[in-house]
Amino acid sequence: MEINLISDTVTKPSTAMLEAMMKAKVGDDVFKNDPTVNELEAKVADFFGMEAALFFPSGTMTNQTAIKIHTNPGDQLICDKYSHIFNYEGGGVSFNSGVSCRLVNGHRGMMKAEQVEESINPPDFYHSPLTTLVSIENTTNKGGGACWDFEELRKIREVCNDHGLKYHLDGARLWNALVKKGEDPKAYGKLFDTISVCFSKGMGCPVGSVLVGSQEDMDKAIRIRKIFGGGMRQSGYLAAAAIYALENNVDRLVEDHKKAEEIGKVLTSLDFIKKVEPIETNIIIFEIDEQSMSSEEFLERLAENKVSIIGMGQGKLRIVTHLDYTDTMHQHFLKVLKSIG
Repeated sequence: MEINLISDTVTKPSTAMLEAMMKAKVGDDVFKNDPTVNELEAKVADFFGMEAALFFPSGTMTNQTAIKIHTNPGDQLICDKYSHIFNYEGGGVSFNSGVSCRLVNGHRGMMKAEQVEESINPPDFYHSPLTTLVSIENTTNKGGGACWDFEELRKIREVCNDHGLKYHLDGARLWNALVKKGEDPKAYGKLFDTISVCFSKGMGCPVGSVLVGSQEDMDKAIRIRKIFGGGMRQSGYLAAAAIYALENNVDRLVEDHKKAEEIGKVLTSLDFIKKVEPIETNIIIFEIDEQSMSSEEFLERLAENKVSIIGMGQGKLRIVTHLDYTDTMHQHFLKVLKSIG
């Protein structure tokens, strides 16, 4: 039995999802004539109570498009030092938009409204970049699947309003936060100018992300998507998978969260584990006590048992539970961990 816990991106479409994909009615989405893509965009926009949405090949492209919509070359955006847009999007902020990042030293990828306000450059001081955008990530990937406090998000919105800044949410795993905290997606729609959500992580789809916002911003986004090479033709087959996920795979995320908590409890009981970050959703980040066992040895021991996880550098390891991680796999993995201990 092979168990892949490297990421929640490793899932494959279920039989039911594949059937939905094969039955999809399709057209040419570059001409906006794909009925299934149009249906998905309408569903996601309605889910968040926003005006419009646009389907993209990847979450990175949705984020990069949002940044380009809200900024001009030479501008600066504010984000946490753990943000995906800074760490894991290939330098696209500077390459695609000519924008720099003002990094905030938050907690597990989450910053305070006061920190955001302190990071805004004076708009009349032309020696420094003009601050135009605040970007946050929920849940935080590098922060171990942590969920933001909604009240803090609201306070940051007030800072943005006071200083005329745009507000973007990298919600690649927002589904997990919504399920964990029982939040209303429409409350997020009222708060942010743009929201990106990913369907190829916890939602189990093979490809696809959606950007949501005002009709005006989505009219801009479709041009930027074209420039980035993100226009797709009969992408309704992919959109059908996302519709299936939206209707069937949101509530079940609680199962991934439960498994993650159980893994965390076992890790905490092992003598060679130095630290386990607090677990809220489906991501477990932990550190090995290198004096007891090296990270390399631990990864090798797991590999011998056909279990794959990932190293994040600086002595940190990551486990991500997901749709294809079954109950049988889970019980086996817990036994493997205990046997190593």
